[in-house]
Amino acid sequence: MRRVTFDLDVLRTYVLGVELGSFARAADRLGRSTSAVSAQLKKLEDQAGTPLLHKAGRGLAMTDAGETLLGYARRMLELNDEAATAIRGADLEGWVRLGLQEDFGEGLLQEVLGQFARAHPKVRVEVRIARNPELLERVTSGRLDLALAWAGNQGTPHAERLGEVPMCWIGAEHRDPPLPTGEPLPLIALEAPCLLRTAATNALDGAGIPWRVAITSPSLAGIWAGVSAGLGVTVRTPIGLPPGLRVLDADSSSLPPLPSLALMLHRSDEALSSVAARLAEILRGQVGALIDAGSLPHGQNRMHKGTTVREPA
Repeated sequence: MRRVTFDLDVLRTYVLGVELGSFARAADRLGRSTSAVSAQLKKLEDQAGTPLLHKAGRGLAMTDAGETLLGYARRMLELNDEAATAIRGADLEGWVRLGLQEDFGEGLLQEVLGQFARAHPKVRVEVRIARNPELLERVTSGRLDLALAWAGNQGTPHAERLGEVPMCWIGAEHRDPPLPTGEPLPLIALEAPCLLRTAATNALDGAGIPWRVAITSPSLAGIWAGVSAGLGVTVRTPIGLPPGLRVLDADSSSLPPLPSLALMLHRSDEALSSVAARLAEILRGQVGALIDAGSLPHGQNRMHKGTTVREPA
């Protein structure tokens, strides 16, 4: 069997084109001509020995092989970038304090800290899991260097928008949700004030759907337990959704649509230390991957097999 060595530069173009939903936009982002990107895609298919894309109307769509390669390409590029970061910062020392919402306390935190620790074993990281108001207060007072939090009424002087995530109605996977039937809809939510709780009640009020708070919890664990038991529905994002729960389709469940929620990276100072700057870089990459490639419902910010994208001219 012929041994194939994929070109990482070509894989990066492929992944970017898929994530942007347009290889023409990928060419613009990379500063290349569309003909150069077309040549890269042809080279990638030659290396793979099978079609990765096929015509779909006026655009392109991934084949089964193309979808399979996409997952491997992301992993290869992540490992490549991690190796480059580790070489550049092998002697980095110090400590950094990071704050996160509970939504990111498992999957994202594990990925970020694992990648950071492998690249910078001499750096000590302290993590605080808390809700938005506490995270922002700690950043403002200098007790956190970085904090990943939802955008709301509060802010900090030094913050950047990393992207948007849809808010969703969440119900138990193997239970019929308590649909609006004239009786108040049982709602499960965090203690007020809570951005997602407010979004849920505003949406229900706007749709004229009566509701009642069935469970109030100080933590996400209580929310997930109540929803899993079929005691009500909640509003969260798809990030960190545990097994046994599912995103409810708003139309089929007669629930009102919900807005998206911006994700912000807050900094204690405009100029970060080299240690904090490196952690922020890893956070941006992991959050971007999370938004583009795995946390969102079908059709949100990512291309699936059978979804057309613009091809280079």
